Amino acid sequence: MQLHTLKRRHKRIRSVVVGRGGKRGKTSGRGGKGQTARAGHKIRPEIRDLIKKLPKRRGHGKNRSRTVRPKVALVPVNLAALEAKFSAGEEVSRVTLAKKGIIRRVGRRAPAVKILGTGELTKALTVKGCVVSAAAAAAIEKAGGTVTHD
Repeated sequence: MQLHTLKRRHKRIRSVVVGRGGKRGKTSGRGGKGQTARAGHKIRPEIRDLIKKLPKRRGHGKNRSRTVRPKVALVPVNLAALEAKFSAGEEVSRVTLAKKGIIRRVGRRAPAVKILGTGELTKALTVKGCVVSAAAAAAIEKAGGTVTHD
């Protein structure tokens, strides 16, 4: 072992010294004035919590209706419920589902519905004005029913 064959275990890493003039110039990489430009600064926890909330508030401008569209919550209805409550040849819609007590009205309106493919269907039903999953549509058409998208 000779001096010129020795190698370091760890690379030599120097932290960049900031705020001492030199090539960095003017603010020396510290941005503008104020709390963050000072040595040993700490952001107060109240401000940190405020900053965390900022992204959540995007899109809530003066006219919120133009910037944020409300999500339409779909009420799930399974094929097993249709099999139990409807007879062959009947029409399945938001209104008929509310009348049969499968879904609850919100205010005076029947909510948007998505029919899911859980359960068996043996009756031919006509589905109108509902979102239907691929599995449910296949099961309805297999039983001799139809799905119309309004």
